[in-house]
Amino acid sequence: MIKNRVIAVRWWRTLAMVLPLLSLLAVAGCGYALSGRGSYLPAHIRIIGVPLFVNNTPVFEIEQRITAKVQAELTGRGRYEVRPDRQGVDAVLIGEILAVSVAPAAFNSNQQATRYAVTLVAKVEFRDLKNNKEIWANPQLVFTEQYDVTTTQTATDPNAFLGSNVNAMDRLASEFARTVISAILESF
Repeated sequence: MIKNRVIAVRWWRTLAMVLPLLSLLAVAGCGYALSGRGSYLPAHIRIIGVPLFVNNTPVFEIEQRITAKVQAELTGRGRYEVRPDRQGVDAVLIGEILAVSVAPAAFNSNQQATRYAVTLVAKVEFRDLKNNKEIWANPQLVFTEQYDVTTTQTATDPNAFLGSNVNAMDRLASEFARTVISAILESF
């Protein structure tokens, strides 16, 4: 009886050690991969140019913020060299900011705006320069981000309008970059 119990305990211990190893082998062979790391670009594209986006709006330096976020997102994918111009590259990502608007999105009981929505409209094209072929384009990308005006600020306070939206513009630029680069690299 004791001998059977010892054998059973050994069997369970062996199973407890082997089962995790088998699980790891199964996961490794199932094709699991990190999202956002794939690419459907032609193999010859290794260097991508991302020149400064064109700014057709009166919003100061928005093109610099958007371009920097797009370059950083593409660099973060780790597969391509990113350059800030069109010379000596295999492909180029060209962008144009068509419009930026700010509109009230929520009001308090005094009908003062407590939340604003910043909307950015852009045109983007990704072109293979070797084959002179458009790989991906969207003539009307629209992104919106909201931000709250703090209760200590009023509509006449310049910081309420100009200062509070800095974080919103940064979030908008990050989401823009993530979406555009994912669309290009993952062929969505």
